[in-house]
Amino acid sequence: MDQKKIGSFLKELRKEKGLTQEQLAELMYVSDRTVSRWETGSNLPSLDILIRISDYYNVELSEILDGERKSGKMNKELEETVLKVADYSNDEKMKMMKKLHIFSWIGVVSFLIYLALDITGLAGQGITEAIASFCSGLALGMLITAVLYTSNSIYKIKAFKKRLLRKK
Repeated sequence: MDQKKIGSFLKELRKEKGLTQEQLAELMYVSDRTVSRWETGSNLPSLDILIRISDYYNVELSEILDGERKSGKMNKELEETVLKVADYSNDEKMKMMKKLHIFSWIGVVSFLIYLALDITGLAGQGITEAIASFCSGLALGMLITAVLYTSNSIYKIKAFKKRLLRKK
């Protein structure tokens, strides 16, 4: 895939409709800077946005990905498959974001409990010392988990774990 070619084709399609980058950005629910990045080829739209662009400009998805107009139509089954893949991808992103949101809130609440115990001077006394230590550890653990999820390392760790369990 030639991103520069795709970008110039997207720019050509936008100009054919007589739209500014800002107007297209509003239609696609992105920033005008994002549209600019698409058109310069420094970035590509996500699959779901590519499908919306394809529908809006009334061109085939394969034409956008090739960066040029073609004769002939995309197989309807292939188009439906691509739409299903886009939906699946969005569902997976939403699941990951929910998990990340939960981990983040657990970390924030744990840190706030630790902070409250530390400020009141209770963090070094008896049972509250253990609670404070647990909360600070939990907050750090949730931060590390969030970093792993956002870097997609969690999927590599899960794959490694599966390989290890198969060997046993």
